[in-house]
Amino acid sequence: MLSQRQKAFLLIVAALLGTYALAQNHAMDLPTGNLLSEPGPTFRIPDNQLHSPAAFIAYGDMRFTDPNNKTATDPRVRKWLVDKIAQETPDAVLLNGDVPLAGDVVNDYQVYRTETQTWRDAHLHVYPALGNHEFHGPDPQRCLENWWNAFPEMRNRRWYSAQIGSRLYSIALDSDASLLPESDQARWLTRQLQELPLSVDFVVLSLHHPPVADIQKHIEVDHNPRPNEIALRDLLSKMAPQMHARILVSAGHIHNYERHEINEVIYLVSGGGGAKPYFVERTPDDLYQSSLFPNYHYIKFVLQPDRLRATMYRIADPEAESLQVQVKDEFDVSVKGHTSASTLPASR
Repeated sequence: MLSQRQKAFLLIVAALLGTYALAQNHAMDLPTGNLLSEPGPTFRIPDNQLHSPAAFIAYGDMRFTDPNNKTATDPRVRKWLVDKIAQETPDAVLLNGDVPLAGDVVNDYQVYRTETQTWRDAHLHVYPALGNHEFHGPDPQRCLENWWNAFPEMRNRRWYSAQIGSRLYSIALDSDASLLPESDQARWLTRQLQELPLSVDFVVLSLHHPPVADIQKHIEVDHNPRPNEIALRDLLSKMAPQMHARILVSAGHIHNYERHEINEVIYLVSGGGGAKPYFVERTPDDLYQSSLFPNYHYIKFVLQPDRLRATMYRIADPEAESLQVQVKDEFDVSVKGHTSASTLPASR
């Protein structure tokens, strides 16, 4: 029998989950037909503004908030990663969602601006995707306004694209909106991929909820891929073999690191930006099999003439006095027409 205290706790949890689910349903119900959804890249970075070689970084689930909150996120780890990324001076930073802890708290975005000042000092191009925490709160439209105020260049968009030089193309999707066939977002994405410039060798899709992940049977089962993102996986499986460019997908939501490949598409889970870590029961299909935990990390991609080299940098010890990162996964994605993707040892 449950005690009164246990019953009260379960009622509170149920209420919180109900509020969360309601907010997510409301976000999914927001109209999308009035959004800016133009063909071609929304943003462009010309080749002469890129480093040689060009590089970008992908990661997510930072949950910027009051640094006194050390439960939902680790403020020291969060800032360590931000400053380390600034030192990398990438040509672009792709954020796959859950930038704030709560999208209805304006101060969370102010903390983001304060803690990422080093990014603006380094003049980094930052391309965020909407996560579920961006819609945390009873009014999803108000949450969306807060996001647009924090990232004014995205105003009236929930998805968009950026061409990074002639060979790289980034697409930020919103998994809080429908990705099902014939949805506004799916039609826009299909057109983006169909009309991809011939010079593009690699397309990186950023979104929050993962289309492919280790299926959990005991813990965090509510973070398994949902029908909305599985529809995206099915679309990419159909289109990728016919395309001249290789596709990579960077998702978050699961506060860990995973790597999968299905039908020529690389699927990454990169949710190690500082949020409370989640343990993952790894399946045989996961190309990353290390048992190390937690996996606070970011992924750096470097463009080579015939491939894209990816390296996962992991914080060696979150409890250490100073930051030390270690390489824990490396892999190459080859340009089509060259040898197919090769994998280096994932666990060291």
